[in-house]
Amino acid sequence: MQVKLNLIIGAVAVLLTGPSFAQDVVKIGHVGPTSGQIAHLGKDNENGARMAIDELNAKGVTIGGKKVKFELLAEDDAADPKQGTAAAQKLVDSKVQGIVGHLNSGTTIPASKIYSDAGIPQISPSATNPKYTRQGYKTTFRVVADDVHLGGTLGRYAVKELKGKSIAVIDDRTAYGQGVADEFEKGVKGAGGKTVGREFTNDKATDFTAILTSLKAKKPDVVFFGGMDAVAGPMMRQMKQLGIEAKFVGGDGICSSELPKLAAGTMGDGQVVCAEAGGVEGAAKKSMDDFNAAFKKKFNADVQVYAPYVYDAVNVMVAAMVKAGSSDPAKYLPVLAKTDGYKGVTGTIGFDAKGDIKNGALTRSTPTRAASASRSRWFADREPLSRSHRKGLFGAPFSWAQSAPDNKKTRLGGFFVGQGQGGLAGLT
Repeated sequence: MQVKLNLIIGAVAVLLTGPSFAQDVVKIGHVGPTSGQIAHLGKDNENGARMAIDELNAKGVTIGGKKVKFELLAEDDAADPKQGTAAAQKLVDSKVQGIVGHLNSGTTIPASKIYSDAGIPQISPSATNPKYTRQGYKTTFRVVADDVHLGGTLGRYAVKELKGKSIAVIDDRTAYGQGVADEFEKGVKGAGGKTVGREFTNDKATDFTAILTSLKAKKPDVVFFGGMDAVAGPMMRQMKQLGIEAKFVGGDGICSSELPKLAAGTMGDGQVVCAEAGGVEGAAKKSMDDFNAAFKKKFNADVQVYAPYVYDAVNVMVAAMVKAGSSDPAKYLPVLAKTDGYKGVTGTIGFDAKGDIKNGALTRSTPTRAASASRSRWFADREPLSRSHRKGLFGAPFSWAQSAPDNKKTRLGGFFVGQGQGGLAGLT
């Protein structure tokens, strides 16, 4: 009798561990700078990926008739191209089925060849240099607009809305910083504006006395910086010390909740104008608000910039696997490429033939100081250009549309823009 009982128990164990009950592991890699000057941005991105993975596992996902468990393999590239390619190769060797990352264009672009050679789909949540999706690789995708749109729109805005007459440009000589600065300069010139100087630094610099002194002599009324917040903050402090009274304009690299702290209290009301590649409006804003609240609860930290875009990138990738019935990159890649109409927390996602997001949005921020002492509130709430109000630097509202009687929105060049004072209507 005991022998029969053992046989029955053994048979049940085989059934429970057999194919119909097996749980396959799907590995998704994430790479970002979790060390170095912009580690706060890299960790923000990684947490966005971790949040998506944890939710998918809690919900339970079936691919091709099998329940799967997702595993996040996270690597640090320190925003360094060499470390980035080493991280990419490590993930390829680990047999990941997909990549979300990298954060910086300078690491994303060289790593993309490694993923392409291995046939592994890569979705960047934040790399905006146009070259990334223009190399002819079938594996490259992004869920944000590129620098052609972001930099060019800011350049036209500096001339037409900020009324800049003497515009100075500085970049950090990275693929992102130089690329967005180049597009900004083109936008300025295309709008009939004038640049009075172009200087450069690097992404680890802390002393900008020489270049700022040179620019001060040219009396700029707008200074554009192509780079990240870790450099922008100290640069703004030194501008204040040198008495440079100019608007400080930048792309998504400076649109972080950390910038006020990095500027050490020297950032004036309305001094900073930045735009990030992304944004939601109307009913979609609730999804973003819910994400921000859940992120805060899970990690006890506010979203810096691109955590929600990482979150969406992971979910878009998994949705393609589910639809293809396979996590094999060769099988789900064609499905991923045809993604269209996916409803994410950052808006509706679809890819064009190059892998760029269709109809990418831009969000502009012009902070205003308020009485609250909580610096982390600056970018805790984000709205697209079509919205007429945003939260100010420390939570107080300010208006973009004082002169717009009906606050109409217009779609120009694939972007939703707000019509009225402070909007980018007509500039795209």
